[in-house]
Amino acid sequence: MEFENYKPTIVMIVMQFIYAANTLFCRGALVQGLSARVFVVYRQTIGFLLIAPIAFGPRRKTDSICLGWKSFWLIFLASLIGVTINQNIYFSGLYYSSSSIASATSNLVPAFTFLMAWVMGLEKVQMKSLRSIAKVIGTILCVAGAIAMALIKGPKLLNSEFIPTNGLLLLTLGKENNYENLDSNWMLGVTLLIASAICWSLWLILQVTLSENCPDHISLTAWLCLFAAIQSAIVTFFIEPHINTWKITSSLELISCLFTGFASAVTFFGQAWCISKRDPLFSAMFNPLNNVIVTVFASIFMHEEMYTGSLVGSLAVIFGLYVVLWGKAKDKKEENIIAEEEPMKQNNIQ
Repeated sequence: MEFENYKPTIVMIVMQFIYAANTLFCRGALVQGLSARVFVVYRQTIGFLLIAPIAFGPRRKTDSICLGWKSFWLIFLASLIGVTINQNIYFSGLYYSSSSIASATSNLVPAFTFLMAWVMGLEKVQMKSLRSIAKVIGTILCVAGAIAMALIKGPKLLNSEFIPTNGLLLLTLGKENNYENLDSNWMLGVTLLIASAICWSLWLILQVTLSENCPDHISLTAWLCLFAAIQSAIVTFFIEPHINTWKITSSLELISCLFTGFASAVTFFGQAWCISKRDPLFSAMFNPLNNVIVTVFASIFMHEEMYTGSLVGSLAVIFGLYVVLWGKAKDKKEENIIAEEEPMKQNNIQ
């Protein structure tokens, strides 16, 4: 029973490593010249093709595959907000900024999710309760740590002096000079990434209603990928009608599309499952861990400089995450006690 309680935590930690690798592959493909909108279409299409045989196979129940009108519109809305809009502006922001900045701004998701969940009544805050105070303080620490990683520099810890210039991924990119040319659009990139964080928070909130109406998370994942691929393709055809835009010109672009497609299928399923077991805030609170992983990996493989501010911010993120998880664990324990006492009360009444 104890291991069952830890399953959502383990799944979310594994997913952060997948998200981190996903961010680095995305950055590499975009710097190579692949269109962000085309990339979203390829990614979601591959994700659908990977999970469709499992979701719609002959052994699956028919009622788990078919959609009612309510489920149809919920999935359509979730795909539009969480993928079509979110990923298009996220990848554009990633192109104009950097992997570390993209990961750092995504750590605003816990704060946005906390506020949305509180407004909608999904998250209770009682300032006289120690666990509620812990969740608020932990969320603030995570966001502050993410901001510190993005804005505070200090002495360098890892940079090109310590990392071989012939790193595998850097050689594969082949366009190292592009990083310097994107500095003028840095603020645009950050703005797009913040907008993406808002969309992602809303998508997490929508997962609560989606899980209630579509309890089969495998078929739900397949429908999300399919709807997102169709929506993104329509948007791309209108904005970038030229056929050359769709060409994949390097092995890195191909590998990035394949890996991120796999990542979409796995993470959509993982997010839906974890939210059904816990809640949107629990899922959102692991985003800062992704920032720590990306910052270290980007320093090693992509020559993005790492500073003391990144280390301090990372420690704040990890500590804040621990504090929130402690508060959530206390919430879960109280819910279990209430659930166990309820049948006893009913028996006494009878």
